[in-house]
Amino acid sequence: MKTPLFAFVGPVMLKEFRQIRRDSRSLVFMIFLPAFLLLMFGFALNFDVKHIPLAVVDQDGSRISRELAKKFGTTEYFDVKAELDRSGDIDGLMAREKIKAALVIPETFSEDLLAGRSPSVQFLIDGANAMSGTTAAGYAAAILQSYSQKVTLEAMERRGLGGLTLPLETEVRVWYNPELKSARFLLPGLMAFILMVILTTSTAFSIVREKERGTMEQINVSALRPAALIIGKMIPYVLISLAAAHLVLGLGWVLFGVAVKGSYILLLLTMILFLISGLGQGILISAITRTQQVAFLISVLTTILPTFILSGFVFPVRNMPAVIQAVTYLVPAKYFLVALRAIILKGVGLGAFWEQILFLAGFAVLTLALSVVMLRSGGEGGRRRARRAR
Repeated sequence: MKTPLFAFVGPVMLKEFRQIRRDSRSLVFMIFLPAFLLLMFGFALNFDVKHIPLAVVDQDGSRISRELAKKFGTTEYFDVKAELDRSGDIDGLMAREKIKAALVIPETFSEDLLAGRSPSVQFLIDGANAMSGTTAAGYAAAILQSYSQKVTLEAMERRGLGGLTLPLETEVRVWYNPELKSARFLLPGLMAFILMVILTTSTAFSIVREKERGTMEQINVSALRPAALIIGKMIPYVLISLAAAHLVLGLGWVLFGVAVKGSYILLLLTMILFLISGLGQGILISAITRTQQVAFLISVLTTILPTFILSGFVFPVRNMPAVIQAVTYLVPAKYFLVALRAIILKGVGLGAFWEQILFLAGFAVLTLALSVVMLRSGGEGGRRRARRAR
C-alpha cells in the first residue's frame, strides 16, 4: 500500500522552514528586500512631468502678451526660469539644459488679435526626452487652447455677440486616478515585479541546493514522490511571500495613499495564484539546473527583463509588435498585473478579469507539471544508478 502523498509534505515543509531559519539572509531577502525595493522604485520611478523649466520671449510686450505668458507661469506644469529679449538666446539655454521649453510671442501678437487676425505663437520643446517632451507639448496645447477660447469669447462680446457660446464645451473627468499620480499606476506593477523576481530567485536555489549537497540522490532513492517534494518546498515560501506582499501593500497605502478598493478575499486568492506561478517557475529552473550560479542566472534572465518590459508594467502591451505581444503570454506578471490594477485601483469584481485568472492558473499548472516530470525523470535515473552500484 502506497503512503499518501500528503504524509510526506509535512516533513519536507518542516525541513524547509528549518533551512530558511538557519539561513537568515534568505529570510531577510524575501521579506524586507521587497519593501526596500518598493521604497526605492516608488520614489525614484516617477512619470509625473511637472515644473518644466520654461523661457519666455515676449517680443510684443503688451498687456495681452504678458497675460498669455502668465498663463504658463501660474500652472504647476511650467516654471518660468528666464525672460529673454530675443529668440536667439533659447538655443544656448536649451543646450545646457537650463530650460526644457520656450514660448515665443511675436511683435504683432496684440495688434493681430485686436484686428481680428490669428497671430502665430511659437512653442519650442527639448525633444531629447521623448516622453517628457510629448507631455510638455500636450500641456502647452491645452493652455494655448484655453487662452484662445477666452480671447474668442472676448472678441465676440466687443462685437455685440455676448450671448453666443462656443459650439462645444468639453468636461473631462478622470476615473480611478483623478490626480493622475504615477504612483497609483506604478505600485501594482512594482508589487508584481518585485515579488516575481524575489520568488523565482529564492526558490530556484531550493532543489539545486539539495543537488550540490548530495542529498538529492538520497531523496531520489527514497519513497518521497516529486509532487510531495514540490508541495512541501512551496508552502513555506508561499507563506513568507504573502507576508512580504502584505508589507508592500501596507507601505503602498501609508506612503503613496494606494488603498485596496476591491475585495480583499479576491485579492488574496489572486496573490496566492501568482505566488504559486512564480514558485513553479523557480522550482522548474531548479529542477533543470545543477548549480546555484546557473539557477540564479536563468531566474534573473527570465524574471527581471520580461516582468519589467513585457508585462505592461511600464510599456503598454498593445503598442508592441505582434511577435512581442505573443511572447508576453509567457509572462505570468502580465496576467497578475491586470487583475491587481482591477482590484486595487478600480475595485471591480472577477467578471472584469476572469480570463487573466485562467491564464495565470494555466501557467501555474504547466510549470508545476513540468517540474514534477523533470524531478521524476531525475529520480528514476538516480534509482537506476543506485541499483547498478549494488
